[in-house]
Amino acid sequence: MKHFFALIAFLLIFQTSNAQLFSREKVPYDANQGRGSTDYDLLRWGYYLGMNSYDFNFDYHEDLTDIYVKREPGFSVGLIGNLRINKFIDLRLEPGLNITTRELRYSEDYFDGMSYTDADLVREVKSTYIHVPLLIKVSTKRINNFKPFVVGGFSTAINLSSNQDNPEDNSSGQFRTKTSPLFYELGFGIDFYLYNFKFTPSVRGIFAISDELVRDEDPNSPWTSNIASMKTRGVFLNFTFQ
Repeated sequence: MKHFFALIAFLLIFQTSNAQLFSREKVPYDANQGRGSTDYDLLRWGYYLGMNSYDFNFDYHEDLTDIYVKREPGFSVGLIGNLRINKFIDLRLEPGLNITTRELRYSEDYFDGMSYTDADLVREVKSTYIHVPLLIKVSTKRINNFKPFVVGGFSTAINLSSNQDNPEDNSSGQFRTKTSPLFYELGFGIDFYLYNFKFTPSVRGIFAISDELVRDEDPNSPWTSNIASMKTRGVFLNFTFQ
């Protein structure tokens, strides 16, 4: 599935590049052309669709086998509010919905001296984030019909699937995470200027600042006792339309 989406994205970018980016005609998405939406508007709006791949980064108390995280490709959708600071810098708010699933696989080391089943070695972590990043976008000068940029900032989220307040824990099969993690984000992309809108593919890394694990009531729990911290990290591939 990931290879299919990557192929579609590549073909779309390749077609756009051949059609417009390397032609001599500069498309009229520009205030100097006197028509259409422009890069010189103080406020601009848009939306994005994309894919995400979330992971967990663990720190441990004892040197046991690392918890393996099986990742599944997720889906992202959201809105964009863009405030122009100057010719090269924009402030962006990009609230969106990110849906993903991760599966944690424990080694038998964690259950040394305990009875367990195969089901005890696996925990599914479903996450539905209302994701709210505040970002600074720094662009180069527009080159014909494209403009590269880098982007970075901070974000927070509300995880609607966190189970933070669930009284049941891993002893009942419930793996719990905190509801409101904090992140920093770094990425890059290219604005492609088309005749009726601006299309932007971008890649962004996301890294949690705060520990997200809700620990079990049992201080010797095989699922949580050896975890010093558990922080989300991930990669977004977004396609923006403005």
